[in-house]
Amino acid sequence: MRRKAKTFRPTAFAFPYLAVTLVFVIVPLVLILVYAFRGEDGAFTLSNFAHVFSDAENLRQLLSTLEIAFVSTAICLLLAYPVAFILASKPFSKMKILSLLFIIPMWINFLLRIFALQSLLAMMGLQKGYWAAVIGMVYDFFPYMLLPIYTVLLNMDRSYVEASKDLGANHIRTFTRVTLPLSIPGVISGVSMMFMPIFSSYAITRMMGDANVTVFGAKIASLFENQNYGNYGYGSALSFVLLVIVVIVVFISNFLSSRTAKAPKGSKA
Repeated sequence: MRRKAKTFRPTAFAFPYLAVTLVFVIVPLVLILVYAFRGEDGAFTLSNFAHVFSDAENLRQLLSTLEIAFVSTAICLLLAYPVAFILASKPFSKMKILSLLFIIPMWINFLLRIFALQSLLAMMGLQKGYWAAVIGMVYDFFPYMLLPIYTVLLNMDRSYVEASKDLGANHIRTFTRVTLPLSIPGVISGVSMMFMPIFSSYAITRMMGDANVTVFGAKIASLFENQNYGNYGYGSALSFVLLVIVVIVVFISNFLSSRTAKAPKGSKA
């Protein structure tokens, strides 16, 4: 009987990725969950979560983080959308070179970039504080807002824009009724890619902010940096709450993206 030849499945390439995900993502999340429900004596407890929701400072830091994230994201969106629109609307090869100018800085360690920005702002007379931290956020996360919007605008079907102009719509009406709705998935992706990391990004606010500028991730980091085992449970509970917030934001962004994915069929000039 002839033996059947073995065929190579492309899914085998996914096994290394699954192994890395299991070791460096799933296992740390499980450890965080275990520590979150573990007291100083090692027994199961809910006191860590009770401390999280009873401490008024946590709510203040959460609101402060939301404010910084919202302001930084809004500024980034206002700056990135016009740049992405210009880059996507010009068919010249120079535009691709200009788009690379926003990617190349990402190859440099972000701490070096923040140190350089900090020195530049100090020369301009802008010392550490709220707006310095916001500028640092915008500077560091700007490509994450630009690239998704640029990709959507670049791949957008131009026939909708041409049809809008053929039907007598001016440039403003074409943009508001055709281009903008079609680019919403890129906007949602850019907002989620920038909004979520700000919750856990505490290095920028620590370097460029002052004592009045705090984010949720900074308190979590301080609890683990003290090397006090008693703080591990409390810090893990805060991390778990932060993870839940991030998951909720992901589901909301995915829901909005799925609702806007059918925009081309319903767009009217």
